[in-house]
Amino acid sequence: MDNCLFCKIIKGEIPSDKVYEDDLCYAFKDINPVAPIHVLVIPKEHIASCGEITSENSAATAHIFEVISKLAKELDLKDGFRVVSNCGEAAGQTVFHLHFHLLGGRQFGWPEG
Repeated sequence: MDNCLFCKIIKGEIPSDKVYEDDLCYAFKDINPVAPIHVLVIPKEHIASCGEITSENSAATAHIFEVISKLAKELDLKDGFRVVSNCGEAAGQTVFHLHFHLLGGRQFGWPEG
């Protein structure tokens, strides 16, 4: 997608603070963190949201959760962490490229916080 912010980050057209990269996904620090640790993990393939995950592209999503587990260990989030994906405007999605927020380093409340 030519105008997708995250596609541009993946291509290196927009700088980011990379945390992890492999053939299927890219992880970088959020520029507006809501927790001491706030990393975005995105597939390199453009998928607009969780609502567009299919049997053809779900392997990348499954892989992302393996990467999230690995990053949580590397970032010493042994006391817990949160994974969030906003799907659609009503849920607060502002960049329409599937992404997962890995949040940690503080106590979280429910349903917000």
